[in-house]
Amino acid sequence: MGKLYPVGIQNFESLRRDGYFYVDKTAKIYELAKTGRYYFLSRPRRFGKSLMISTLEAYFQGKKELFEGLAIEGLEKEWKEYPILHLDLNARKYDSAESLDQELDKHLEQWEKIYGSDYSDRAPEERFYHIIRMAYEQTGERVVILVDEYDKPMLQTISNPDLQEQYRNTLKPFYGVMKSMDGYIKFALLTGVTKFGKVSVFSDLNNLMDLSRDLRYFDICGISEEELLRNFSDDIQELAAANGQTFEQACARLKEDYDGYHFCPDSPGMYNPFSILNTFAKKTYGSYWFETGTPTYLVELLKKSDYDLEEVSHVETDANILDSIFTDDNPIPVIYQSGYLTIKGYDKRFGIYTLGFPNREVEEGFMNFLLPFYANVNKTSSPFEIKKFVTDVESGDIDGFMERLQSFLADCPYELAKDIELHYQNVLFIVFCLAGLYTKVEYHTSRGRIDLVLQTDSYVYVMEFKLDGSAEQALQQIEDKQYALPFAKDSRKVYSIGVNFSSETRNIDKWIVK
Repeated sequence: MGKLYPVGIQNFESLRRDGYFYVDKTAKIYELAKTGRYYFLSRPRRFGKSLMISTLEAYFQGKKELFEGLAIEGLEKEWKEYPILHLDLNARKYDSAESLDQELDKHLEQWEKIYGSDYSDRAPEERFYHIIRMAYEQTGERVVILVDEYDKPMLQTISNPDLQEQYRNTLKPFYGVMKSMDGYIKFALLTGVTKFGKVSVFSDLNNLMDLSRDLRYFDICGISEEELLRNFSDDIQELAAANGQTFEQACARLKEDYDGYHFCPDSPGMYNPFSILNTFAKKTYGSYWFETGTPTYLVELLKKSDYDLEEVSHVETDANILDSIFTDDNPIPVIYQSGYLTIKGYDKRFGIYTLGFPNREVEEGFMNFLLPFYANVNKTSSPFEIKKFVTDVESGDIDGFMERLQSFLADCPYELAKDIELHYQNVLFIVFCLAGLYTKVEYHTSRGRIDLVLQTDSYVYVMEFKLDGSAEQALQQIEDKQYALPFAKDSRKVYSIGVNFSSETRNIDKWIVK
């Protein structure tokens, strides 16, 4: 029997007792527990945060037997048991004023049963304060506090600012209790997707060490290339065999699809553990991570902020933005924190980060998801439309793919039509991203025109788009600026295509091919 892959298993104890495979992170966990006290870590969803919290829990419960054969076995001598308060905000839908209170109440009641407290009629933060005190007084040991998905209530209310404000007012004093209880606390870790709250939720709790972009802990969640090759070589071999590939080809495909998360400027890339384990379990490459949670709130933000999607593929930004909470006019912090963008480069001199898509799974997933929101296709037919578009492009059927572009642009939603040119640009960008498969499109855009070069194995298309000009003018511009010149000696067939958009019909009204 092969390996048991812990797909979706977030409990360390059950994972170890049932013989599931575990990528050994315990040396890092030991270091974390021994070198500091208050931590915060943000990572995208499905990246192993809950398992890490659960591993820390087992460690602080002193369950030595679960760690047999792991790195920490040779490091830890004491295996002491501490009282643990584990708050998991993941399991609930936060959509009403009561839902957060009920969730906190559920945890507080359980803890009050164990440690007793006469304060159960008070506000959540007061109850929390007294529970920590009672736990310490009864056990004689300081308390370990583990909070999983601390920001879930905030994320779910992005489109409801009033409810979000209410949740913030509940969570801020609640998390703030930890600051005032220093003498009672052994260790505290909060994890989540976003940094919601350098400003908001945590302003009372400014003593957290943020590990999110800390080079020492870049690999505390996820799978590094070294770990992949060390732990999964036979799995890669089986995957390759099942897909008619060599070992090297399978490695390259895994890297292209699932690697590329950089949480610090100079760190090696991390692989998405959820996608990797699913790929090995099913012996099929798929969009596993993307399909488990679709970023509807991101689309809301993108549309609200009139965002030029082409910029998503090479954003430049600084640390303040990466750490900030989102604002209506800048969706980038949340897109980055949610794992759809990652650090691609860093300019030390100016402190500027370059962001981009981590890998193919994320880029294609994101674009496929966006298409129906921007273009005139429904979710179900979207992949077929793109496939037909690609087939037309690859077979040189220009009228075919231009008509298809027309149909993508038809019935542009009114709220997007206020900046019609940006809307065209966004639709073209999504379509070419999905069809041009990543690297085959070069864009130049300026007010009133877009030019692009699209290359396939047999054809080169040099295209110029004008807004309210004429297709003839667009074609003339290709000639005048000699856009096709670089391909003069090319064995492929080169087409120049002049296209005109009309703001009146809100669509392409004419194209000319040469």
